[in-house]
Amino acid sequence: MMSKPQDKVQAVIVTGMSGAGKSSALKALEDLNFEAVDNVPLSLLEAIITGGHSQLSAPGFERPVAVGVDIRTRDFGVDEFLNRLDQITNSFDIQAQILFIDCDDEVLLRRYEETRHRHPMAMDRPVADGIQRERKLVSPLRQRADLVIDTTGIGPGELKTILQAQFAEDAKHELTVFVTSFSYRHGLPREADLVFDARFLRNPHYESELRELSGRDEAVGAYVKADEAYDPFFDNLTQMLKPLMPRFEAEGKSYLTIAVGCTGGRHRSVFVAEQLAKWFDKAGLQAQLNHRDLMRDLE
Repeated sequence: MMSKPQDKVQAVIVTGMSGAGKSSALKALEDLNFEAVDNVPLSLLEAIITGGHSQLSAPGFERPVAVGVDIRTRDFGVDEFLNRLDQITNSFDIQAQILFIDCDDEVLLRRYEETRHRHPMAMDRPVADGIQRERKLVSPLRQRADLVIDTTGIGPGELKTILQAQFAEDAKHELTVFVTSFSYRHGLPREADLVFDARFLRNPHYESELRELSGRDEAVGAYVKADEAYDPFFDNLTQMLKPLMPRFEAEGKSYLTIAVGCTGGRHRSVFVAEQLAKWFDKAGLQAQLNHRDLMRDLE
């Protein structure tokens, strides 16, 4: 886990893939009392992070800084950026952390198509070419990053929750858990740390009275729980997770995403995810719940 020494100025450099949510991350950090500045020329990076040499020890210079740096930045170059950042952290008593915001290429492509925005590196080429060029260019930043957040399956609210757990002044740095259901038809959630398959359970899809319901409905829940394999599965799942939570915290992990999948992401996985979130709540570790594919086509 990234520490926040009290005798250092905290600076978070927000970078990553265009369209992945860097602006949302900067806005969330601003809400957490960061001084947020986007698209800063590299030549001004030192002045922005340090607040000016004479201000480093000033009593009023206590607000942390969040700086957006990406391919839109004037005079941007990965090597040049990293060299300047190293010079700043070596020359001043400053802890600078790199936050990389990533997202699945297909989702990025869909976002650009929906908004009709031009990718900054596509020029007169297809958007997909621009995404590939950018990913290749910024890959060293991802490798160097202190924290990587994949926004493929999460919204702005969940992103803010992750950043709050990591960077809020009063953050206790307890493990934040996200539980999501998903459909195998639409692929594994890229952000998932642990994935569990619920397709072995009886499928409510084949019951006409249950087909258009979801795992949130009582009738579907009763149907899934009636499967003799459900109780042993859920008991074993929670018994496995229970000792892992403190170990993840001890290793410095600030958030954990647990994904439960079934064929269509509507019945079995939704019910199991709902029950798992309730189990975490009873265990004293509140879980954020998301159903990635619940609103997609029926199984």
